[in-house]
Amino acid sequence: MAFNNKPKKPTNLLSTNSQSFKAIKTINLRRRASLVFILLFTALVALFLHYKHSGATSAACATASTTAAMSWSGDLRRAEFAWNRLPFTENYQSPPLRIAVFSRKWPVNASPGGMERHALTLYTALARRGHQVHVFTSPPSMEIDRDNFGKTQSGSPQIHFHEGLAGQWRYNLAWKQFQEENDKSPFDVIHSESVALPHWLARDLPNLAVSWHGIALESLQSTIYQDLARRPNEPISTSFNTSLYGVVPKVIKEIRFFKNYAHHIAISDSCGEMLRDVYQIPTKRVHVILNGVNAEEFKGATKLGMEFRLTHKVPVNASLVMGVAGRLVKDKGHPLLYQAFTSLLTEHQDVYLIVAGSGPWEQRYRDMGGRVVVVGSLHPSELKGFYNAIDVFVNPTLRPQGLDLTLMEAMMCGKPVLASRFPSIKGSVVVSDELGFMFSPNVESLLEVLELVVGEGKERLQRMGRACGEYARAMFDAEKMALAYERLFLCIKDEAFCQYS
Repeated sequence: MAFNNKPKKPTNLLSTNSQSFKAIKTINLRRRASLVFILLFTALVALFLHYKHSGATSAACATASTTAAMSWSGDLRRAEFAWNRLPFTENYQSPPLRIAVFSRKWPVNASPGGMERHALTLYTALARRGHQVHVFTSPPSMEIDRDNFGKTQSGSPQIHFHEGLAGQWRYNLAWKQFQEENDKSPFDVIHSESVALPHWLARDLPNLAVSWHGIALESLQSTIYQDLARRPNEPISTSFNTSLYGVVPKVIKEIRFFKNYAHHIAISDSCGEMLRDVYQIPTKRVHVILNGVNAEEFKGATKLGMEFRLTHKVPVNASLVMGVAGRLVKDKGHPLLYQAFTSLLTEHQDVYLIVAGSGPWEQRYRDMGGRVVVVGSLHPSELKGFYNAIDVFVNPTLRPQGLDLTLMEAMMCGKPVLASRFPSIKGSVVVSDELGFMFSPNVESLLEVLELVVGEGKERLQRMGRACGEYARAMFDAEKMALAYERLFLCIKDEAFCQYS
C-alpha cells in the first residue's frame, strides 16, 4: 500500500481569514439587499395606496359628522366602498339561506378574542333572521355539551366541533363534517373566515366567500413597525429576520392563490384596495363589509361608567381618564404606550389610564403606580362599563391588518379614539378629526398626541364623543353588517339580488 508522504502546503491564515471575511460580507450584503427590497416594496405599495385612498377618505369625511348612508344604485359587485354605507331594509322577507361557515375557533370561554366575538355576532344575527347557519370549527377549550351547545336559544347557529385537541384547527376533519351535511342538503353559500378553508379545497367552490381579517402584505408592514419600536439599546429580535425573509415570498404566494377564491370580503376599505390593486383580484369579486358590534350592548351609560370607576378606585373627578383594552402584547403597541404614558405622568398629575386585558406587559403597567389601574381581562358584559368610565380610548396597535373591534365599541359608547395612523383605521374608522386623534407608530408621536388630548379638555372630548356615537351607529351596527352579508350571500346564490336601487 502506498502512502502520500508529501508534505502539505502550509495554511495561509491571512488568505483563509480574507475568504471568511468575504463570505460574511457577501451574506451581509445579501441581507441588506433583501431588506432594502422589502422596504422599497412596502413603501411603493403604501405610497400607491395612500394616493389611491385619499379620495375615498375625503369622501368618507364628508359624511362622518352626520350619517354614513349614501344614495347609490347599480350592481353591488361593482361597489368599491363599504356596503355598510348603504341602507338595507331590515323588514323585507329574505329567502332563507343554508349557510356553511368555516371558522378556526368559536367562543365558549369568558374572554373570547376579537375575531371570535365577530363570528358570534355575525352568525347569530344571520340565524335570527331565519337562515340555517352551520359553523364548522375546532374543539372547544373547555368541557361543554357539544351535542346541545347553542341549541338552547332559538335562532342560534348550529355548531359542529370536529374531533381532536382543544383549539387546534384541522380543516380536513371540518371538511369531512361539511361534506356529510352538504350531502343531506346542499349549502347555498360557503363562508370561510380568512384561510380556515385552504385554497386547494376552495378553488372548485363557485359559491364560496372568504373574509380577510389580515393579509400577508399588511403582516409585512406590522413586522417592520414592531422592529422600529425597539429602543436604541434593545437587541433585534431573533424572529425578526426569519419573519422578514419569509413574508415576501408569502405575499407573492398569496397573490398567486387568492384568485382561487370566488369572492373576497375585505373588512376595511384599505384592505379592499389592496386586494384589487396589489393582489389583482377583479373588482366584481371584492366586497368591502366592515365589522360590526351590537348597538344594544355598547352605548352611552354615564351611571354605569361611574360605578366602574368606583369599583376600581378611579377618582370620579379625575381631570382625564384614558383607557386601553385587549391583549397586552408587543404587536398591540404596548411598548409605545408604556413609554409615552410614563413620560406624560411626569407633567400631568391628575391623568389616569385604565388597562383592560392580560399579557406580558400587564405587570409593567401594574408597577407604574396608582394612576395606572389594571383591571385584567374583562367579560364582554363588563366592557360597556369600562368604555363608559373613560374619556378617550387609546389603541396603539402596530398591526395594520384588520380592524380592532375595540375602536368600534368605544365609539358606539360615545368615546373619541386615539389610534395608530394606518390606512385601515384612517380610511374606515377615524375618517375625520371630529372622531379622534391619530399618531405615527412611535413613542414621540404618541406622546405628542397624548399631550394634545390632555389640552383639549373634557368639553371638547364630549362633543367628539357624540360625533363618534353618531358615526358608529351608522357604520358599525351589527344589524347593518349582518344585512350586508345577507345581501352578498343572496347575490352569490341569485344574481337578481346583486342589483341595488
